Amino acid sequence: MSLRPPPRIKVLEALGAVVDGRVRQVGEGRCEVVSSEGDRTYRVVVEGEFAYSDDNGTLHRGYVGYPILACLMAEGRLPVDAELGKKLRGIPWRRLNEQYRRYEEVLRHIYAERGIDRQRAEVYINEVLRRLSAMRLKFKKVESS
Repeated sequence: MSLRPPPRIKVLEALGAVVDGRVRQVGEGRCEVVSSEGDRTYRVVVEGEFAYSDDNGTLHRGYVGYPILACLMAEGRLPVDAELGKKLRGIPWRRLNEQYRRYEEVLRHIYAERGIDRQRAEVYINEVLRRLSAMRLKFKKVESS
C-alpha cells in the first residue's frame, strides 16, 4: 500500500523533533522518535521504497507520519531548515492539535506565536513534500532490530 503525503503541518512537526533532539538513529534507515510530550517513542524503519512507523498517522490514516519524516531529515534524505527549526523548538504539538482540532488553526497559532514567516515556511514545506513524493514510499511492517 502506498503511503499518502502527510498533512502539511507534519513537516514542521518533524523538523521540530529533529531540532529538539528527539530523533535517535539506531541503524541505517532506523530511528526512534520521541513525541513532543515525551510520553511515547515511535519506531521507524525505512528500507528502500518501504517505510514503517508505529505512529497513528502512518498506521491508521495511511500517510507518511511525522516520525518517518523526522528520521529521513535526521539521515539527510530530506532537507532541514535550521533557522526555521529554531523557531519550532519545544512546541507541544499534541496539546495544540487537541486544543485547536484543525491543523490550519494550529499553524496560524504557531506562525503568530513564534514569529514565523508563513511564506518562507510554506516554501520549505513544499520542498520537503516534493522530495518525499519522489521517494514513493509504501507501507510495510518491517522488523526493527
